[in-house]
Amino acid sequence: MLRVINYLILCVIALVVSGCDPPVQELKEADPDPVSEQFVKANQYMYQRHQDHISAFINRVGWEAEVTPSGLWIVIEKPGEGPHIRDNSRVTFAFESTLLDGTPCYGATMQKPKVIRAGKGGVESGVEQGIRKLSSGAEAIFLIPPHLAHGNFGDREKIPGNAVLIYRIQVLKVD
Repeated sequence: MLRVINYLILCVIALVVSGCDPPVQELKEADPDPVSEQFVKANQYMYQRHQDHISAFINRVGWEAEVTPSGLWIVIEKPGEGPHIRDNSRVTFAFESTLLDGTPCYGATMQKPKVIRAGKGGVESGVEQGIRKLSSGAEAIFLIPPHLAHGNFGDREKIPGNAVLIYRIQVLKVD
């Protein structure tokens, strides 16, 4: 009989305990990951360093440039008069790319131009952004920081890692 009473008491206690809501635990904001914070700070430092480097170069050569929110610098040498470049426009252009020190990288001539579809890739993201600000017939210079070009590693051919690129572009045709 004592066993039955003990068993019943245990059952009642189990029911009472299981019927209670568990205590609400306050959610703590997760401690920031120190490694992630270091990467963010390093990227911010590198971004600012590249922007300062480009700004000093532009001041030295005397260009007037517009800076986009992404950090691309654009010098319009000749505004275009033809159709404005939009998503999916077929853009034919000649270009010459160099490093800031003048070392040639790549190019396409008027006789053998580069052809892309705007918004579909095939060029550095800085070129893609800059070209959308142009029209047919425009001539411009883009100063492209590494994060909008070939990044920390370059292209492993002609463009070294963390290189700022200068693109001189002439838009030949927009379809």
